[in-house]
Amino acid sequence: MDYEFGEEGNQLRSLLRELIHERMPPGFLGAFTDDPEDLAITQRFCKELAARGLLTLSWPEEFGGQAGSLWDQTVVREEMWAHHEPRGAQYMGLNWVGPSIMEFGTEHQKAVHLPPIAAGERIWCQGFSEPDAGSDLFALSTRAIPQGDGWRISGQKIWTSYAEMAGYCFLATRVPETDDEPGGITIFLIPMDREGIEVRPIRSMLGRHHLNECFFDNVWASSDEILGGVGGGSKVIRRTLSYERVGIARYARCDRLLSLLSRSLEGTWDTLPPALRTRWNKALIKVRTARLLAYRCVAAQVRGDATSNTLASVARVAVTQCDQEVAETLMQVLGHRALEGAGADAPFYGAMEDHWRYAQASTVAAGAIEVQRETVARSVLGRASGSRAS
Repeated sequence: MDYEFGEEGNQLRSLLRELIHERMPPGFLGAFTDDPEDLAITQRFCKELAARGLLTLSWPEEFGGQAGSLWDQTVVREEMWAHHEPRGAQYMGLNWVGPSIMEFGTEHQKAVHLPPIAAGERIWCQGFSEPDAGSDLFALSTRAIPQGDGWRISGQKIWTSYAEMAGYCFLATRVPETDDEPGGITIFLIPMDREGIEVRPIRSMLGRHHLNECFFDNVWASSDEILGGVGGGSKVIRRTLSYERVGIARYARCDRLLSLLSRSLEGTWDTLPPALRTRWNKALIKVRTARLLAYRCVAAQVRGDATSNTLASVARVAVTQCDQEVAETLMQVLGHRALEGAGADAPFYGAMEDHWRYAQASTVAAGAIEVQRETVARSVLGRASGSRAS
């Protein structure tokens, strides 16, 4: 498989880098800080990308996209993640909420939700993890009980990124089985300003907005807000997670930071201990491996290959591991300088320190690495079992 993006891909990459350089201030580290201007910058940037047809590049034209390829979208996600995600929280709607609604949504849901995402106007949060379930989504206990022509939802979600700023929640619940409905996990698309929803921020070293608790107290939902049908949530979640995991292109940020580190040490590289130079090279190899595994998953998605879900988990394992390896390598090479945060190199050192902080949680975020490995093992063992049976 040739993973060269060609001249058009290279031009797209150059355009995105130029826009990011022009629009993002020096030292920009994302929208999730105590400075509200950082969020405002990403909001303006999303609208500019939308106006240029770059925000939902690979979406079908009927949903506000440009009918570009998934490889075009891969270029976009790589450049965004490499530069601390200047789209802010909206990458969630672009990366997997929108595609999930396209695949499983009703015509009414598509009409309501896709245009605001494509215009860069709507932020989503993900109501999956729970205090007693964690990464085991199928152990969730948030309940949706039928009442009249709708539902009443009660429960608690945790680690909900961007819940404070989100307009809508992609909410996983459990519904009881009835004579008319199958029961099981069900997805609701719920506005966050609905009565009965409370968001409590969780302070952490990741910065504001990354972690929140969400409480749902007898929240009303209509049947029109169910995505994928009653009891159809398991299929929706599996597909959603495959979009999410390959879409978080943190390998691109790792690659850029290693390159920045190398350039910053120009002239003094040879003075580093051999063990540190070797570690830098090994980290770069892991980054490039993770990139190729992500590309393999994208290629499967382009083909419509059913193995893309498993390949997304394989790529996610590699990305989270290289995330932490690069973080430790950066800190070992820079030492105390990465924590100084002052002087001409402050933006560079700030990026290194920010990456290290987030990398500590990377093997838990978006599905713990143990869950990813289990997904891969189940798939491989299942195929092996089928081969023996035949």
